[in-house]
Amino acid sequence: MPEARLHRHQNLASRPIVLDVSRLIWRLWRGRLPTGIDRVCLAYLDHFASQSCAFLQWRDRRIVLGPRDSDRLFALLMDGVGKLDKRRLVLLLARAIPRAALAAPVLAGRIYLNVGHTGLHVDSLPEWLQQRGLRPVYLIHDLIPITHPKFCRPGEKDKHAVRMRNALRSASGIIVNSADTGRALTVFAEQEAIAAPPQLVAHLGIEPAAPSRSADPHARPYFLSIGTIEGRKNHMLLLDAWDRLRDELGPDTPDLVLVGQRGWMAEATFARLDEPASEHGRVIELGSCDDHALDAWIAHARAVLMPSKVEGYGLPVLEAMLRGTPVIAADLAIYHEIAAGVPLLLNPDDAAAWAAAARSYLQDGADRDRQKAALEKFPTPDWANHMALVDPWLAGLRNL
Repeated sequence: MPEARLHRHQNLASRPIVLDVSRLIWRLWRGRLPTGIDRVCLAYLDHFASQSCAFLQWRDRRIVLGPRDSDRLFALLMDGVGKLDKRRLVLLLARAIPRAALAAPVLAGRIYLNVGHTGLHVDSLPEWLQQRGLRPVYLIHDLIPITHPKFCRPGEKDKHAVRMRNALRSASGIIVNSADTGRALTVFAEQEAIAAPPQLVAHLGIEPAAPSRSADPHARPYFLSIGTIEGRKNHMLLLDAWDRLRDELGPDTPDLVLVGQRGWMAEATFARLDEPASEHGRVIELGSCDDHALDAWIAHARAVLMPSKVEGYGLPVLEAMLRGTPVIAADLAIYHEIAAGVPLLLNPDDAAAWAAAARSYLQDGADRDRQKAALEKFPTPDWANHMALVDPWLAGLRNL
């Protein structure tokens, strides 16, 4: 075997993972700040880059880059959060894709790792993976479009059902972010009469908080809510609760800060937000907020409010807890699972209860003090613990 070709095969032998980075490319290209799923994709890229070749897909087009081009692409993506160099990306792919098309590497037996649901709605993906002997592993984030379609765009229920069927039928294994998601996936598999593949429950990690020395970003007391303004996030409940607070507290009403872009299925909420500002208890929208600024907003909030009707995981709850900030959240199974009884959990339909809780947390009282004390001991999940579960599990799949 020629030396160059032998060297290429040796490099491939040290790359047992084929990592799908398609979602990261198009998300960073659009210049959007990372969502929760994007952060998971970045964490997997950081951990598996040295073991992986890059997988790219666009509709029915798919290609696997060689090790050197993969390394260049991975480095560009890791550095590209909020500032992707599009020119470099275009030049890199213009050279790498033809090289990959000519190389046609042997992929049989490698793990195909897809942690962003990317391309699963395209029926030809499982067949393509099977033809090349790849062993697909998917990380499933939620089944919300199937279980709660009223909060999603029209057609998303059927599209997500196709994703889950393709995942279940083709996977060598499935990672779920929580036992709650795992239960929903198992129910779906039973309804579809599909034999479920091996499943691993691995709670997501969050980035460690830097020591906060940031000044208070706001002159008045405030509460903070984090997440895209969409129907299931239930921002309308907070607006109703703040109307109650204004009636009770007048000029002492705290402000409400909403960090997140406007999304979908929330036209009534948008209309409320577009009304003339109230004299007291302002509602402040921050459609864009970088990580440093968000750290400051979280650190100085009286509490982080998460009234969602349904969540796949709820990273903002853990991000607040890591920073020692109390949380008031909806009484959902996922929060019972990941938050160990620390947050105050309330009915997401009871605006009066949320108003009363905010009024209580405006000062240092018994329940807020309980949370602050509990947060000092709370073992916030990190990516090292997540990967400590994933690594041996993937190794076991490779050895089957």
